[in-house]
Amino acid sequence: MVSRATNRSPHLSRCRIVLCRPSHPGNIGAAARAMKTMGLADLRLVAPERYPAPEAQWMAANAADVLAKAQIHPALESAIKDCVAVFALSARPREWSLQILDARAAAARAAELHGPVAFVFGNEAAGLTNDETLACQYLVRIPANPEFTSLNLAQAVQIVCYELHLISAKEIPAARPEKPATVEDLEGLYAHLERAAIESEFFDPASGSKLPTRLRRLFSRVPALEREEVNILRGLLNALQDPQSK
Repeated sequence: MVSRATNRSPHLSRCRIVLCRPSHPGNIGAAARAMKTMGLADLRLVAPERYPAPEAQWMAANAADVLAKAQIHPALESAIKDCVAVFALSARPREWSLQILDARAAAARAAELHGPVAFVFGNEAAGLTNDETLACQYLVRIPANPEFTSLNLAQAVQIVCYELHLISAKEIPAARPEKPATVEDLEGLYAHLERAAIESEFFDPASGSKLPTRLRRLFSRVPALEREEVNILRGLLNALQDPQSK
């Protein structure tokens, strides 16, 4: 039996699925099919090992339109830079972890936000790298058997898309009318904070300090920074770096 997606809600149209370095094209096609059955259509592929490939078309079945519109990016940064929140999927424990949510809570959080959001999945064998995880604001786990937590990539995509579809039916109102900060805004803030810390001699990159990572963790706990708030922080940093410019 072929499942057919209903019209997408405004919330689902803001949600994108990002596959980082997928090695099996069949998983790309299966992920596209999982998305379409739940009303999602924005698929991004980061440095796929082999794509386009006939296996992707075979596994996509009637979701060839999702594949046809999939965007390919050389690195994760360009796939998420306009997003206001990014959710990294990983079952592996991380020493420097972000906010941890289960898939259902992550879907609810995404529904509360203005602007595009992304759910990022890693390579089938190795998952997401630490740098890829730290480029996101949330770490998402799918509750599973603690003795065997490994899910096939397309299965994990299906579960997340299902949770997003369920929450979209509830039509949670957006939390704020203000313009939220994007990933690109946040990356600019992190870089500015690091420069200011180095110039003030508060931070020495050669020291092995985890300050940049800790700053990312700190801001990941803020529910939703607004672009104006990021600009205020950067304006303050500019004033502290060059008092004569005031």
